[in-house]
Amino acid sequence: MSTLTLRLPEDLANRLKNTAEARGLSVNKLITEISVQALAAYDAETHFKAMAAKADIATALAVLDRLDIGYSARS
Repeated sequence: MSTLTLRLPEDLANRLKNTAEARGLSVNKLITEISVQALAAYDAETHFKAMAAKADIATALAVLDRLDIGYSARS
């Protein structure tokens, strides 16, 4: 485990303290949870960008066309 010192504006630090207290967490645990969520979102974005870079646009549009046909047939 690492120790990290953060400098935060007073109002932000107070909001974090209040939020942690309202959730029954320590500020450390709250920051850990927020960090995990932010990193997961970044990882997902990076993954989808990498997939998009390799995408075959014509194939993707053909799949969407098939979905449209299948959806309109059910309606």
